Amino acid sequence: MKLKLIAALAIPVATPALALVSPSYTKKSKSKWMPENTMKVKIDTMGYKVKTFEITGSCYEIYGKDKDGNRAEDYFNPVSGEIVQKGE
Repeated sequence: MKLKLIAALAIPVATPALALVSPSYTKKSKSKWMPENTMKVKIDTMGYKVKTFEITGSCYEIYGKDKDGNRAEDYFNPVSGEIVQKGE
């Protein structure tokens, strides 16, 4: 009984945290997204040195260094290629 109560309370508390893990920057289908290779070239021309490139939620996310050599964990709109959130 206690386990069911704990689970019932934990799910609503954890749900907002899960939303933060998978950001959503577009509702367009993946068929409308810029191809990954095209996005990687665009990011390179912006001066980034990318260590990791991945899809997170409905955006492209990179880890690496920005044009000034600062650590970057940035999110990009996969349709327009715009930076939508800058990390550290």
